[in-house]
Amino acid sequence: MISIQWTGKRQSNWNRLEELVRRAGSGLRGLDHAELQELGLLYRQIAADLAAAQEDRSSAQLAAYLNQLLSRAHNLIYMGKKQKASGIVAFYRDEYPRIFRENLPRTLLAIAIFAAAMAAGWAVTIRDPAFAHRMLGPRMMETIERREMWTQSVLTVQPLAASAITTNNLTVAFATFAMGITVIGTIWMMLLNGLLMGVIGAATWHAGMAISLWSFVAPHGSLELPSIFIAGGAGLEIARGLLFPGVLPRKEALAQAGGRASRLVLGSIPLLLIAGSIEGFFSPTAAPVPLKFVLGAVLFSALLAWLLGKKEPGSIAPRSSGPHRPESSMSETA
Repeated sequence: MISIQWTGKRQSNWNRLEELVRRAGSGLRGLDHAELQELGLLYRQIAADLAAAQEDRSSAQLAAYLNQLLSRAHNLIYMGKKQKASGIVAFYRDEYPRIFRENLPRTLLAIAIFAAAMAAGWAVTIRDPAFAHRMLGPRMMETIERREMWTQSVLTVQPLAASAITTNNLTVAFATFAMGITVIGTIWMMLLNGLLMGVIGAATWHAGMAISLWSFVAPHGSLELPSIFIAGGAGLEIARGLLFPGVLPRKEALAQAGGRASRLVLGSIPLLLIAGSIEGFFSPTAAPVPLKFVLGAVLFSALLAWLLGKKEPGSIAPRSSGPHRPESSMSETA
């Protein structure tokens, strides 16, 4: 078990790393060459301390503190690296999936909010068909009642439509992310989009067009919807940093959460570009329905394999923790 003597020997290293991180602020320019070398050395030493603390159940508070300290140093070191052309490949291969996994609880919460609103929209529309008229408008409802897909017009102006669709998807994603600073804004966006999806699903099901709808959604939705959920999770991450800063000052916690969230959203741009192209050029076509579902399944499976692949060894994931300081753990002796 962790002893007072053990913590006493290492306390100066922890204090020094915290001082260097605080002095560096949002970049490494505030540190000279010797301090940069010291930063890297302390990072490796305290990573070993964290591993020892995590093995001792009575030192949970100390482990949480060290994890937060190392996370701050990790983000600082990462931000200080000069970007190279190969960095884009490394970002999508390693960094983006890691950030996604770290933020997965918030993304799952965004999915749950969307799903709850979708179920509510479906239930209300089935019970009261007039609700769909109020939500979707008379023009779209007239098209559905004629058992026609409103997407047929896309085929006549495919390049323009693909561009407009992509722009709209990007706008929704960035708005969902940015509104996290208001806390309620991201939740509202997920509720609204989920409600609309439920209403459209119920209205088309009632008109006998369920297969037409979902075969249209499947090819591009396999990338578009996860991208919106990722943006929702990013917005909730900003809200988490604002409301629950843990051991960090609220301003710094918000800055770190915003950095992680912005990388999530910016990294999803290629997904939205691909989804917009598929929605403009393939989804509304008369391609066989099974082919559309197969394409959607393949794209979604590839997305999951990329995002949820094997975790890199030795990674340190930030954890939320209460406002504890290491001194409280030092009082616990073996």
